[in-house]
Amino acid sequence: QVQLVESGGGLVQAGGSLRLSCAASGRVSSINTMSWHRQAPGKQREFVAVIVNTGYTNYADSVKGRFTISRDNAKNMYLQMNSLKPEDTAVYYCEAVLNGRNYWGQGTQVVVSS
Repeated sequence: QVQLVESGGGLVQAGGSLRLSCAASGRVSSINTMSWHRQAPGKQREFVAVIVNTGYTNYADSVKGRFTISRDNAKNMYLQMNSLKPEDTAVYYCEAVLNGRNYWGQGTQVVVSS
C-alpha cells in the first residue's frame, strides 16, 4: 500500500512558477515509477511527466522545456513548473506504480491567471 499527498498548488500569474510536491508513505522503497497528471475543468485527466527509478524522465509535449520532474528520495517527488500559462490551470495529481497497481493522491489545484 502507498499513500500519496500532493501540495504546492495555488494561484499564479501567467509567466510565473510553482513547485508541486508529492509525499509518499507506505511501501515507498518498492515504487518504481512515479508521475504527474492533471485534469482541467471539463476535460479528461492527462499525463504530464514521469520519472523512473533508473532516472529516466519523459514529458508531455505541452510542458516540455517548462516543467521539470524530480525525485529526491523514495518518499518525495516534485514538479517544478516555470513559464506557466493559463492552459496549465488544472488539478494536478501524483501517481505511483507498485507491483502493477496504480495509486493516486487527492490532487492539488493550480490556477494560472492571464
